[in-house]
Amino acid sequence: MRILITGGAGFIGSAVVRYIINHTQDSVLNIDKLTYAGNLTSLDSINNNPRYSFKQLDICNQAGLKQVFTEYQPDAVMHLAAESHVDRAIDAPAAFIQTNIVGTYTLLEVARQYWQTLERDKKLAFRFHHISTDEVYGDLGGTDELFTETTAYAPSSPYSASKASSDHLVRAWYRTYGLPTLITNCSNNYGPYHFPEKLIPLMILNALKGFPLPVYGDGSQIRDWLFVEDHARALYAVITQGKIGETYNIGGYNEKTNLEVVQTICGLLEELVPNKPDGVKSYKDLIHYVKDRPGHDLRYAIDASKITRELGWRPQETFESGIRKTVAWYLQNEAWWHPILEGLYKKNDYGRLG
Repeated sequence: MRILITGGAGFIGSAVVRYIINHTQDSVLNIDKLTYAGNLTSLDSINNNPRYSFKQLDICNQAGLKQVFTEYQPDAVMHLAAESHVDRAIDAPAAFIQTNIVGTYTLLEVARQYWQTLERDKKLAFRFHHISTDEVYGDLGGTDELFTETTAYAPSSPYSASKASSDHLVRAWYRTYGLPTLITNCSNNYGPYHFPEKLIPLMILNALKGFPLPVYGDGSQIRDWLFVEDHARALYAVITQGKIGETYNIGGYNEKTNLEVVQTICGLLEELVPNKPDGVKSYKDLIHYVKDRPGHDLRYAIDASKITRELGWRPQETFESGIRKTVAWYLQNEAWWHPILEGLYKKNDYGRLG
């Protein structure tokens, strides 16, 4: 296949690009606006592969998208481009409305117009895969329930509301125009190449510097953690095997409170980096509780039984194995994250929470 991937320089997008180039014979054209979270060095390992190409482009640029579709002639689209940071959405929601809603609409329209021109066999084989989040479902509170593909939408933040809107647009383009779409909603991702302001890398890197480890509220918020490389495998399974018009939830079956996540990281660092920064006796002593985020959802948890039952996917990493790999990766790849931190410090933009 010739796959057009939007947002392929981001955290999840780059994992998907690396997976496809390393584990399939498909070709990828990666289009990315290269905002603060886009990083082409995440793709250095496959950058010279003849099946990979890149074009810097904003998905709101309709003329640019039309040119890409005409020239590349994709067999499938995997749409990952999105503004995704909840704190940034609270501070400045306009970019989330523009990229996540207007950008998705623009991409859908260009894809629809392209799809309608295809010959019969290519038209039947075409796929538009929209990658979304479990945050569209809102908050499970303290229950033992899980998000399923039929859970009602109840977004809580400007970010999740913009993603919910984009999901609805994709379903409307399927129902109204027949565009062959698929939607996936995933739980919290973690792993290598994660932007340093997100929770897990922020805690690792702050601890290494002896900085406070800021935890919202009392740290009791629960998330289901999904190793990003497991997610990439799931997304490829959906684009190649998924049923048109269907939604698939993707989760890691790893529910942890934020405080448990931070304490686990501290424990791994005690083992892997016993020589601590000056004045630090224990990494856990760096944990610092801060005022909770407005509208902070208490619990997310995914029922991923449908994708397991229908497509045979299941996560390979437990949280324990995945978080160990993640901490080790950050310890071994300062050349990737150090320049990002330097840029964030200059902008006084470091220290947000994931």
